[in-house]
Amino acid sequence: MTRVKRGYIARRRRKKIRLFASSFRGAHSRLTRTIVQQKIRALVSAHRDRNRQKRDFRRLWITRINAVIRERGIYYKYSIFINDLYKRKLLLNRKILAQIAILNRKCLHMISNEIIKKEDWKESPEMI
Repeated sequence: MTRVKRGYIARRRRKKIRLFASSFRGAHSRLTRTIVQQKIRALVSAHRDRNRQKRDFRRLWITRINAVIRERGIYYKYSIFINDLYKRKLLLNRKILAQIAILNRKCLHMISNEIIKKEDWKESPEMI
């Protein structure tokens, strides 16, 4: 039986893997086995952190909204504000509310003043 030279296909596969790991340091960018392990690890981290990034941004938006809302009064807080938004059927997402809180606080105060009338403020049992 004649000898088959397999170098081309294997070399092409390894070259493709090495291109992925070209920015890694040390053996992680040179040794094929280590590159494969680091590639798996990098892709797992990227997948996990995409979800974590969404979570972190949502926390940031909530913190920003809460900081501006609490300036209005001691007893008024984020959870009550969002609840009142849903009661009034004003569907503004947290990203937009956070942008308003940063760029134009007066606008957010106007929104909260429209949501809470004086009679609603006195009747609400949560405030006491």
